[in-house]
Amino acid sequence: MAIDTLFKGGKVVTDSSTFRADVAVSGGRITQIAQSIKPDAATSVVGCRGKLVLPGAIDAHTHLAMPFGGTISTDDYETGTRAAACGGTTTVFDFILQDFGEPFPDAIARRDAIAAPQACVDYSFHIGVKDVSGKLLHSMADAVKAGVPSFKVFMVYDFGVSDGVFYEVLDHSKSIGALIGVHAENNDLVNYFTEKYVREKKLSAWYHYLSRPEAVEGEADVRAINLAKAAGAPLYIVHLANAQGMEAVTRARAEGLPVFAETCPQYLHFTSDVYKRPDGRNFVCSPPMKGKASQRALWEGIANGAVSTVATDHCPFLKKEKDWGKADFRKIPNGCAGIENMYPYMLSEANKGRISYNKAVEVCATNVAKIFGLAHRKGAIEIGRDADIVVYDPKARVTIENKNMHGATDHTIWEGVALKGYPEQTWSRGRLVYKDGKFLGEKGAGAFVACKPIHLSSPDLNNL
Repeated sequence: MAIDTLFKGGKVVTDSSTFRADVAVSGGRITQIAQSIKPDAATSVVGCRGKLVLPGAIDAHTHLAMPFGGTISTDDYETGTRAAACGGTTTVFDFILQDFGEPFPDAIARRDAIAAPQACVDYSFHIGVKDVSGKLLHSMADAVKAGVPSFKVFMVYDFGVSDGVFYEVLDHSKSIGALIGVHAENNDLVNYFTEKYVREKKLSAWYHYLSRPEAVEGEADVRAINLAKAAGAPLYIVHLANAQGMEAVTRARAEGLPVFAETCPQYLHFTSDVYKRPDGRNFVCSPPMKGKASQRALWEGIANGAVSTVATDHCPFLKKEKDWGKADFRKIPNGCAGIENMYPYMLSEANKGRISYNKAVEVCATNVAKIFGLAHRKGAIEIGRDADIVVYDPKARVTIENKNMHGATDHTIWEGVALKGYPEQTWSRGRLVYKDGKFLGEKGAGAFVACKPIHLSSPDLNNL
């Protein structure tokens, strides 16, 4: 087979090893990996000497064009996936929020009709569960057959599920090859603390954090794990941000339970002190950033494998919309930008020695593909996988500025953060979509990627 593109002379990084090798691509797939590969006459050669050759990241948690707090998140499928590509992320999972009374396959079709003509890189979905009444619970199996085997329940908000419904969904998931994720916070406590601070006229962004402190999330994490254990079902905890929850996940995994935790870069870099800043409202997300002890626990969880993935919870809003809550934290739309910053940040921390490059690849790409049924196509530099490849320059020095980002948001919480090393090129299925700060891809060139059903017997899950 003729070689279309040859990545020559770089160091290939996997989740478990680093080695010098050439990587050949044909027809959008990786076809050869060897110490030295000779190009064909028509081969495009990408010189990678002094660079790292990495799998594209997979962002397992985004909210594109999502209605929330009286508005819609700023990035749609075009601008969000464009920004992803420019940060080395080549696949994104977006959340479909099911409507009441809506069968799950209908939700997929509704959302894919919007995503397909816009996405610049490949994408898949999770479904946010609102309603499993009547026959709707059984329509989950049809969603799994359609390539969307992951669902998310909310323990908060006015559409959050009861513990009984949560258990019912967990119990049902086992027989259909589905994985249930959870936004774990104690809704009663959130409401209690919010009402308390409103009565006391304490309404700055700092009280967003105090209305959702460590214990509010930690208690719900423990309860979610106990429900999954009782149901005998796997569980994926999204955006874990607190030490108590980290301890519960670590304990569950030590018991051999199939519990997987995701954390986000904002929890690894910022603490709750940001809510004391004059622009603290820009950092409002749920769960909020927590204290130093929680941050240390999350980094320890990454190091020891208790944290399985890192994702962004990308859900940005404009400054004028964040400003709605200048005098009342309840009016601040919840969410921050991060889709372009996740992989550069985690790789920078690796470059600085906090973690290994292998660990960054593991939590940002390989584990995500394994957990969500994409390991047949994504998440690794491996023969037969899609040629989703990032060429990374470890010598680059970049300070994040919103003016250089590629999304539709007018600010970033990452403004001024200095990174050591940066992605130089991003390739999506063998197509160059980003190089030297410029987006080179095309709207609509991304494609829906169907995920395989997720079973406890899967070797991918057993190996995590």
